[in-house]
Amino acid sequence: MESDQRRGTAHERGYTSAWTKARGYYLRAHPLCVRCQEVGLIVEATVVDHIIPHKLKDAIDSNDAKLIEVARALFWDSKNWQSLCKTDHDIKTAREDGGFGRCRGGGGSKP
Repeated sequence: MESDQRRGTAHERGYTSAWTKARGYYLRAHPLCVRCQEVGLIVEATVVDHIIPHKLKDAIDSNDAKLIEVARALFWDSKNWQSLCKTDHDIKTAREDGGFGRCRGGGGSKP
């Protein structure tokens, strides 16, 4: 699919073995989904989400050194991370990227 090709591989988007290690540490320290907690649910988090999307692949593709620097900083800034369950991560991603056949900005199941 064309959009998958534009999106690139996980590695091209910055998700390397270093990310896998950092993700594991973060989830051990923050094991519950923050969105579920907001509505009184206790659900295990399985995803470390970037609150503000880093768009690292887009920056790399642009060959703009400043954009790449900013995107990498955003990618690795743990203050920009949150623990989510897969469902909430999928909802957030669909809202931001227009996934699941929705337009960008579409609603999700939680506030």
